[in-house]
Amino acid sequence: MYKFLKKTDHGGFKALGGILLCVTGSEAMFADLGHFSQLSIKIAFTAMVYPALVLAYMGQAAYLSQHHEIDSDYSVGFYVSVPESLRWHVLVIAVLAAVVGSQAIITGTFSIIKQCSSLGFFPPVKTVHTSSKVHGQIYIPEINWLLMVLCLAITVGFRDTRHISNASGLAVITVMLVTTCLMSLVIVLCWHQSVILALCFVVFFGTIETLYFSASLIKFLEGAWVPIAIAFVFVIVMFVWHYGTLKKYEFDVQNKVSVDWLLSLGSSLGIVRVRGIGLIHTELVSGIPAIFSHFVTNLPAFHQILVFLCVKSVPVPHVKNEERFLIGHIGSEEYRIYRCIVRYGYRDAHKDDMEFENDLIFSLAEYIRSRKVPNGVDKHSAAGKMVVVGSPSTILDGIRVSEDDGEIIELVDISEVREIRSPRDATPRKRVRFHIPESPRIDNNALEELQELMEAREGGIAYILGHSYVKAKQGSNFFKRVVINFGYDLLRRNSRPPFHALSVPHASTLQVGMVSYV
Repeated sequence: MYKFLKKTDHGGFKALGGILLCVTGSEAMFADLGHFSQLSIKIAFTAMVYPALVLAYMGQAAYLSQHHEIDSDYSVGFYVSVPESLRWHVLVIAVLAAVVGSQAIITGTFSIIKQCSSLGFFPPVKTVHTSSKVHGQIYIPEINWLLMVLCLAITVGFRDTRHISNASGLAVITVMLVTTCLMSLVIVLCWHQSVILALCFVVFFGTIETLYFSASLIKFLEGAWVPIAIAFVFVIVMFVWHYGTLKKYEFDVQNKVSVDWLLSLGSSLGIVRVRGIGLIHTELVSGIPAIFSHFVTNLPAFHQILVFLCVKSVPVPHVKNEERFLIGHIGSEEYRIYRCIVRYGYRDAHKDDMEFENDLIFSLAEYIRSRKVPNGVDKHSAAGKMVVVGSPSTILDGIRVSEDDGEIIELVDISEVREIRSPRDATPRKRVRFHIPESPRIDNNALEELQELMEAREGGIAYILGHSYVKAKQGSNFFKRVVINFGYDLLRRNSRPPFHALSVPHASTLQVGMVSYV
């Protein structure tokens, strides 16, 4: 044993890095949790994987005990211990096992990137959900191509399995060491156990893993530097994106404007309300974004009906049609300003612009008809309340919306339905009418609001999209200027825009740019 240790560069300590490779690959099973249940993985590992590993290692140990001469070259290994008649069969099985293991690692990478993007630590990426039942089964094209490029670059760059093994070993032991540290937090915060138990857990397992980690670091220049370099790049990207996103969010929150302040500018700026409906896309679920005040102060006119539209993706496969829209007033009712939150599941198909507009108009009309202010509650205080409104297919006794370019459509039963028509029926254009049930009755204010909504719909819908360019304000230090002006700006220009889920017609789009000095 002593003679064997002397033949290695750093003795048995460096040999620990090779021993570590015996357990690499087992961590890929945990990434398969996105595809399989815990019970199936336990049964497969106990009944098949573990016995196969024991038999394989026993066979290699028996071979090495008889053929332990290692002075020649690196030929002594797994395939040399396999009988020559079975070598090609074992090679095929090894390739298939590598495919399965790589698929597990790819799935785990997709899950981590998706969680980081949801938490605001990674730029938005396209996420394709391949299952309507299991949330973890996702596919991210950009990350998949990036992994392919990295694999090809490492394979072509090293051209040596020993260097690749060293890189894999350091990555695996680092994951184990980080998992042990995080597990101690789970013991204290989630399981509510004593701190002493968590410390004992860290000391016992952490000592063993630190030993293997130190052994892998010795091979830093022999390929182990690759995972550290890749992790360093990803840490920089995540830090820059999170820092820029946080500063931008703080700017949006601090510069939100109120409706009263906005309308008070009418006398000084000459703000007028033009015919039509304006859909202002925003990521804020409360308040008016600063980019809209920037738009109004430079162009003092906006539509007679304003809708602040917020599209949100929720972590469920499908959102029921009766729970799709969440609508409420902003300010007083006479302002005709609404907030609409549209919720989509990760398997919901986003509708085209015409169908989406019709559903939105119907939901606004149904909200106006069915809203009820509780007795004793001031209307101004109840204006910010959001109400869930269903789609046309879910409300059988509500308002019906009809559009045509020609003659008036005759109603089948006038005793049950009343019709609001536009007073400007002389000009040949699109006509919009609301068919309102007789029961329950609505007040005159709601009828007037519906009339104005109908006229605005005939005037057309304009989509107002904001582009906020983040810059470091004057007097910022060098670090902040580099991160915001170069790093975050580069990531923002090359990432997916926040309104990609909204089907926006180009002919009705108005993009407003604004520089946010953070």
